[in-house]
Amino acid sequence: MGDVIAFILCFLLFLVGLFLLGLADTLPAWQGLVFFAGIVCVALSFGIPVHLLGHSELKR
Repeated sequence: MGDVIAFILCFLLFLVGLFLLGLADTLPAWQGLVFFAGIVCVALSFGIPVHLLGHSELKR
């Protein structure tokens, strides 16, 4: 059950990152910071499952 919740949270983080990447183009200021935040969100959404959830199968 914990893996499912982690997957949903990572998927939501991925969607927020994509939203921030698209939003950065429409902002009159802070485009770089919002774009960078989008990149960080997308990177975390891939990195969290690989590093945390990938090791959970070894414990079983």
